Amino acid sequence: MTKVLVVDDQVLIRAGLAALLRAAPGIEVVGEASDGAEAVDMAAKLRPELILMDIRMPGVSGVVATERILAAAEGTPPRIVVLTTFDLDEYVYAALRAGASGFLLKEIGPQRLLAAIDAVMAGDMLFAPSVTRRLIETYVAFADAAGGGDVPPDLEALTGRELEVLRLVGRGMANNEIAGTLVVTESTVKTHFNRALAKLNLSSRAQAVVLAYETGLVTPGGRR
Repeated sequence: MTKVLVVDDQVLIRAGLAALLRAAPGIEVVGEASDGAEAVDMAAKLRPELILMDIRMPGVSGVVATERILAAAEGTPPRIVVLTTFDLDEYVYAALRAGASGFLLKEIGPQRLLAAIDAVMAGDMLFAPSVTRRLIETYVAFADAAGGGDVPPDLEALTGRELEVLRLVGRGMANNEIAGTLVVTESTVKTHFNRALAKLNLSSRAQAVVLAYETGLVTPGGRR
């Protein structure tokens, strides 16, 4: 059973999501939170494996809640999927940078929602590579123009192969595609990628994509 926490400040949306998930096999809804602060408290107490997190909420936003939950997580952190009304919501980039595993539009259908939960629990991101590139290119450019953002971590700690795997992940390639490109096994790709995540203190594939763009390892619109 996958333990899920549903977070949304709109009671009808929250109740609808929870009811759908409770009726699905293999899923246990362990709690419902109405805002980010409540989500942080419930995540610590209930230790869900996956959190559906509304991104725009009064008080503590979904972005801040994501940061706090992942920072406080003991052992394996929960997968956090942010919910948004627009596919290029300005907060989505911040949530991915904070460690969210991806995002879903609130208009998503029941079957696609359940399939998305299976995908993220298997370690995949919840959007197509084309959407990944469009999102990151748009908001990295926005952040650069605003002069904001933290100094990215140094990539010198990575081996040459780990760096190459990170570059290909940044381009939106799946593990099997990377394995074919580098002529190695998929398990080898996973090993290199997991080591890169550990060295860079990253918790998700989405964060790795963001970092690849922010450090210039992959350039917007380019094939670097």
